[in-house]
Amino acid sequence: MTEKQTMVVTGAGAGIGRAILLHFFGRGWRVAGIDKDGRALGELRQSLPADSALLIEADVSDEAAVKASFAKLGHWLGKAPLAALVNNAGLADPYCGPLEDLALQDWRAWIDSSLTAAFLCSRAAVPLLRRQAGASIINISSTRALMSEPDTFAYAAAKGGLDALTHAMAVSLGPAIRTNSIRPGWIETGPWQKAADREEPEHSKRDREQHPAGRVGRPEDIADAVEWLVRAEFVTGQAITIDGGMSVKMIYAD
Repeated sequence: MTEKQTMVVTGAGAGIGRAILLHFFGRGWRVAGIDKDGRALGELRQSLPADSALLIEADVSDEAAVKASFAKLGHWLGKAPLAALVNNAGLADPYCGPLEDLALQDWRAWIDSSLTAAFLCSRAAVPLLRRQAGASIINISSTRALMSEPDTFAYAAAKGGLDALTHAMAVSLGPAIRTNSIRPGWIETGPWQKAADREEPEHSKRDREQHPAGRVGRPEDIADAVEWLVRAEFVTGQAITIDGGMSVKMIYAD
């Protein structure tokens, strides 16, 4: 029997990360998830068998925590390879207020939770990924890397940095490891939160019509894109926008 492939997803407790983790588990993969929300991981732990899932509570913006997490992952893998890393962790709320009021520690929180975390986890994962032919890293960026709303400086900078990190790693780590990023647009994560935060979305006709695809995005849309990138052997260094066409539609003020 062919040995199962293994993926690690950061920010796996809820939202897009949770959807990716469960999508690949449903495809027969072994999955490892890292998240600082222990309660969210606890819910996942109840539905995933221990032999096929490793869930680690850790802050991936912390160097020591990342080192310890990947030591646990390495022990769990034994001599088996890691096929893919998905750097999904990050602060979900993009709004930080006026630039003149933005504290340096808050700026760093956005940058560290997404961009620094991707660097730390990629650095830790590379030795495990090199064991697998065709391994890949996928960074979850955002359409905010290309376009902004007011008062989203740190979030936009972190996501733009992820896109730049993506092509830099693709050039440096290839051909052994491919690296790509996904830029989600408006993705409704309400149904994919932990139980205490879960909610069913109510989208207006205008919400749907902002998207040429006719609806707001779902975490499953991003999971499908990750699956394609994992298999796409000739794709590396790319940033792929998954937003239902929202970022190419001109929207005029009322």
